[in-house]
Amino acid sequence: MKERKGIQTIPTAEPFFLPGGKTGVVLIHGFTGAPKEMRQLGDALHGHGLSVLGVRLVGHATQPDDMRRTRWWDWLASVEDSINLLSGTCDRIFYAGLSLGGDLALIAAARIPPAGVIAMSAPFTIDRRARYLKLISWLAPWYKKDGKPPETEDLQHRHVEYSAYPTRSLAELYTVTQTMQQSLEHITSPVLLINSKSDTTVPIEHAARIKRLLNAAEIDQVILETSGHVVTEGDEKEIVFDAAYQFIQKHC
Repeated sequence: MKERKGIQTIPTAEPFFLPGGKTGVVLIHGFTGAPKEMRQLGDALHGHGLSVLGVRLVGHATQPDDMRRTRWWDWLASVEDSINLLSGTCDRIFYAGLSLGGDLALIAAARIPPAGVIAMSAPFTIDRRARYLKLISWLAPWYKKDGKPPETEDLQHRHVEYSAYPTRSLAELYTVTQTMQQSLEHITSPVLLINSKSDTTVPIEHAARIKRLLNAAEIDQVILETSGHVVTEGDEKEIVFDAAYQFIQKHC
C-alpha cells in the first residue's frame, strides 16, 4: 500500500463537540462540504445549553480523492457513529442535516428514531442520469463546480468545500436520495423542513415532495426568501437558528 504523507483534515473544517445539557443535536454537513458549514448553528444551539456534535462525513474535508473512494453507506455510518457517541451523554437526541446531510438525517431517523429531525435544503432527488456516472467515473473522475468565487477570504471565514464533484460520488448521492424516499414512510419522529425560495441547487418544490411521503406524526416547515443553498451561512441564518431551537424546545 502506498503511504500518504501530510494528509489531514482541512484546518477550520474539523468535526466538533460542544458539551452541554442532556438534550443533544447531531449536525450533518452537505455533499463535498465540511462540519464548518454547521458550526454557527452549533454555536447557537450550544448557547441555549444543548450538547452539539458536528459530524465529519468520511471522505470529506481532507482531499477530493478520499471522497471518490467512499460509498453512501460510509456517510451513513459516520452519522450513526455520531448518534451512538452522543447517546452516551444525552437522554434525547435530535438530528439536523444540510443538503446531503438532511437526507442522511431522514434515513437515520427511520433506522434509529430521534426526538426530532431537522432537514435543511434536502434534495428529494437529483438527475436520474447520475446513476450511470459510476460506469464512466474512471474516464471522467471529476465534474467541476460552476460559479465558485475566488478564495480571497481568510481561512477562518472561508466556506470550505471541494472545488469539484467526484463523478463516482454523484452516483452515490443519487442512491442516497432514493434511499431517503423509501425511508420517509418509516419516520415517526417530528420533522422540521427548512428550505429557501432562492435555492437554485435544491428548488423549493423538493420540500413539498418530501412532505408528501412523510409519515411523521408532526411536520413543521420554514420557507426562507433570499437564502442560497447553504442556509446555515446565508443572510437568513438567524431565522434558521431560531427555528431549529424552537423546534427542539417544542419536542424536548
